[in-house]
Amino acid sequence: MPTAASVLLVHVVGQVHRPGVVRLSPGARVLDAVHGAGGAKASADLQYLNLARPVADGEQITVTKPGEIVAAAVVPGAGGAGAGAAGAGRGGEPRDAGSAGGLVDLNSADASALDLLPGVGPVLSQRILDWRAQHGRFSSIDELGEVSGIGERLLAQIRPKVRV
Repeated sequence: MPTAASVLLVHVVGQVHRPGVVRLSPGARVLDAVHGAGGAKASADLQYLNLARPVADGEQITVTKPGEIVAAAVVPGAGGAGAGAAGAGRGGEPRDAGSAGGLVDLNSADASALDLLPGVGPVLSQRILDWRAQHGRFSSIDELGEVSGIGERLLAQIRPKVRV
């Protein structure tokens, strides 16, 4: 019987063949979670999903349809709402990181969700993802200050819009 430390439980929903909780080995990636849920349906839009990102125990991965917007999800024990792609608009519609009271989770957000943050564009969102890939999960919001290009002023703008 595997120990709790040797198994990650990830909830995969949306455009997959078998939505539900998937058991994965530590070090698994979003791609592994999608495959564990039976693979993506033909209707899935994987363009905005970072398939190479390591998964975290207890996270939810949403595989969307083209143009679909993912609402903020409540994460148990997180003290608030947040989602990997909260309010991520496509097709030019307005996007707001704080929509529906949601916060962007620094540990599960993809580039499009990070782009929603004030003062963060594609280059800075990639730097945040690169920092996360090199250092692992953010343990505090203040660690954003270690990302090249995020100073105290920008961190002060971002802080109320994010969570870990």
